[in-house]
Amino acid sequence: MSNGPGELSTWVRPVALRLHRLLQLQPQVPGAAGSLRLVLVPCPNGTGQEHRAAAGWDQFERITPAARFWPLLLCPGRFGSWPRHGVVVFLGGDQFWTVLLSARLGYRHLTYAEWVARWPRWNDRIAAMGPRAAGLLAPRWRRRCTVVGDLMADLSELARRETPLPPGQWLAIMPGSKPAKLRVGMPFMLEVADQLARRCPSLRFLLPLAPTVAVADLLSQAGPANPIARSYGAGEPLLVASAVLQADGLALVTSAGTRIELVQDSPAHGPLSQCAMALTTVGANTAELGALAVPMLVLVPTQHLEVMQAWDGLLGLLGRMPLLRRGFGVLLTVWRLRHRGWLAFPNIAAGRQVVPERVGKVSPAQIAAELQQWLADPQRLAAMAQELRQLRGPPGAVAALADLVCQLLPPDQRPPARPS
Repeated sequence: MSNGPGELSTWVRPVALRLHRLLQLQPQVPGAAGSLRLVLVPCPNGTGQEHRAAAGWDQFERITPAARFWPLLLCPGRFGSWPRHGVVVFLGGDQFWTVLLSARLGYRHLTYAEWVARWPRWNDRIAAMGPRAAGLLAPRWRRRCTVVGDLMADLSELARRETPLPPGQWLAIMPGSKPAKLRVGMPFMLEVADQLARRCPSLRFLLPLAPTVAVADLLSQAGPANPIARSYGAGEPLLVASAVLQADGLALVTSAGTRIELVQDSPAHGPLSQCAMALTTVGANTAELGALAVPMLVLVPTQHLEVMQAWDGLLGLLGRMPLLRRGFGVLLTVWRLRHRGWLAFPNIAAGRQVVPERVGKVSPAQIAAELQQWLADPQRLAAMAQELRQLRGPPGAVAALADLVCQLLPPDQRPPARPS
């Protein structure tokens, strides 16, 4: 069970790949007795399109969209037959949903606890990211807990197996996946790219599409349909064919002639891991970049507060309501930014600044100038990358969590030996 695009790419997919290596499961093994299924849960971080992104990975025999979660919980039989034995694995969202589904199906239950395990009484096993999460458990529940490490620490291992980028220094542009972020991020970052292209003519750009974002969404937010785009000088980009990254690829070309290659395969960990740096919004993408040890500059321009209501929770929901959007929504955004603490995941984990965060009324010229300074100093970039690696810890969490899943299966369904 999971929720948003970030968790799918960084937690669900690696664990699914590992379980298929350990067990005979559909759909990878047609006709096998066991199967791997994905259940998506309601979540303000979700887009409603996660099931379509996951379907393209060919890892799951059945996928239940978030909109169908409650019907599944009330009447599982309407969603096909369910084996007598099974394991429900929490990999994102609200941990209580996994408690409910495991109880409904009569399955065993494992929670991956990044920061805290909220329902240890009903967890058969707890896979903790680190000692912090394990230490928050009451003594009577700690015997159920195993510290496996950070699932994202394995991303760089997977990424190294992918095709190398063409020669050159590459900058990744990551404007986000939510409409509110794209509305500001696309025109702003395109102008940053134009400014950087003039300062660094040999620099190359790529834009990895989030799994829930289509090329049409990028064009819409960068063109005249987005009133914010008129505040920036990049103009409406052209969509052109490109064979730079793949034979049938696409690229955006700004009115100034800056070329930005699109990475449509998701997750784009291979291309991202080879970039010298990334310009990104806040969100799960900062955790992905940190796991890949890619230096980044995190950007939150605040000159468009009226469209920045992308906060989560009840207050965020109220702030997005039509009658409250301009008043309460803007005030909420101002309050959240003033009491924000750190926004990027590496900084949150470290409790200090590891990657630069630029929050405020910043201009594309300012951001381009700062990026130019970073890109011209390989030693500073290498030092940031090293700090990011140290934060993530060693790989191996995916294998350890998958082993815990297997331990919850009946003895005759466990793998005979762990593969290399």
